[in-house]
Amino acid sequence: MSLDDSLAILRALGDPTRVRLLAVLDGEELTVAELQRVLDVPQPRVSTHLSRLKETGFALDRVDGPHRYYRRADGASSPSARAAWSALYDSLDGDAQLARDRTRRDAVLAERRGAGQSWIDRVAGSLDRHYSPGRTWESLARAMALVPDLGDVADLGAGDGAIAELLAPAARRIVGVDASARMVEAGRRRLKRAQLAHVELVQGDMHAPPLDDASFDFVLLQQSLQYATDPARVLVQVARILRPGGRTLVVTLAAHRHDEVRATYGHVHLGFRPAQLAKFCRAAGLEVLHLTSAGRERRPPQFEALALVGRKPKTKEPRR
Repeated sequence: MSLDDSLAILRALGDPTRVRLLAVLDGEELTVAELQRVLDVPQPRVSTHLSRLKETGFALDRVDGPHRYYRRADGASSPSARAAWSALYDSLDGDAQLARDRTRRDAVLAERRGAGQSWIDRVAGSLDRHYSPGRTWESLARAMALVPDLGDVADLGAGDGAIAELLAPAARRIVGVDASARMVEAGRRRLKRAQLAHVELVQGDMHAPPLDDASFDFVLLQQSLQYATDPARVLVQVARILRPGGRTLVVTLAAHRHDEVRATYGHVHLGFRPAQLAKFCRAAGLEVLHLTSAGRERRPPQFEALALVGRKPKTKEPRR
C-alpha cells in the first residue's frame, strides 16, 4: 500500500463522527435519517461523513424503494484498512459514547421493526435468537450449574418456551407461565414440533400464577423479574407453589443505569442489587443458598446477570 493510501485510511478514521458511524453500522443497516437520530448530529453532516466513508471503502449503501441504507463494509477496502479499523475499534471497548450510540441504535431499529408492537410480541416464536440485556446462554448455563435434578418445574415468565425446551431432558414435568398470549401461542407451536408431551405453557401472571400450592420441586425466573411490577410478591408466589425442600433459581439483571432499555425491552426495573434479591427471597420465607454473578457481558454497556438459588424450608416433623 502506498503512503497516500495509508494516510487516506488514517484520515478517514481520524474523525470522531466517522468512528461513531462505523461503530453503529457494525452488523446493521440504517438510513441517513436513522443515523441522524442515533448520533444526534445534523443530517447534512451525517451525509458528508458517509460519503467520505464510501470513498475510502469503509461503508457501502443500497437502495430499497424510497430508502437508502448504509452499512459498514466488512471487507473495507484492503487488509490494511480492515486491520486499522479492528485495532481502533478494539481500543475503544468500553467507551461510554459508543455504548450510548448502540443503545439508541437498538431503540431506533426496534421502532422500525415493531410498527407499534411491544418487544415481547415482536420476538414471539424466536426469543432464543434475540438479544435482550442479561438474557444470555452464558448466564443461564452458569446459573443452572448450581441446580441439578430438577423434578417438576415451573417456569415463570417462560416466554415462547425456548428455555423450557432446553430444560426438558432434565425435568419430569415443566409448566411455563407467561402473560403474553402471543408468546404462549408461539411456545405451544415450538413444543409441538419438539414433541415434548411433558412440557406445557399456560397464559398467566407471575404475580398470581395459575398453579397449585406445593406442586413443584423447582421454580425458574429466567430474566423475567425485571418485568414484575411487584418483585417481592412474585417471590411469595414462588414460595407458595414450591414443595417443602424445593428450590428456585432467579436469573436477572444486576442494577444498572441504562434507562433506555426500559423503553426498548419493556422492563419495569433497571435490574436489582444482590441485597434486594436476598431481601425478597427471605421475606417470602425462602432460604438463600447461593447469590452470585452469572456473568458480565464483554461488549459495552457490559450488562451483568445475577443468579440466586433459594430453597423452601422442609416441614419439621412433629416430635413423638
